Amino acid sequence: MSTSTYTVTGMTCGHCVSSVQKEIGGIEGVTGVEVDLASGRVEVTSQAPVSDEAIAAAVDEAGYQLA
Repeated sequence: MSTSTYTVTGMTCGHCVSSVQKEIGGIEGVTGVEVDLASGRVEVTSQAPVSDEAIAAAVDEAGYQLA
């Protein structure tokens, strides 16, 4: 089990959180995504380490950016 923490910028509401969770959660091997709207903190749990590039691409697809 691997856990990584990121900061996502631009999220302003619950819909934003849901979008980020959905896109990151769709990455193969990801088993959990916890998003804190106030801080922009995103904790990703996965079976094996997931590349930062894959996380950045998923966040971009949701319409946001990694800080």
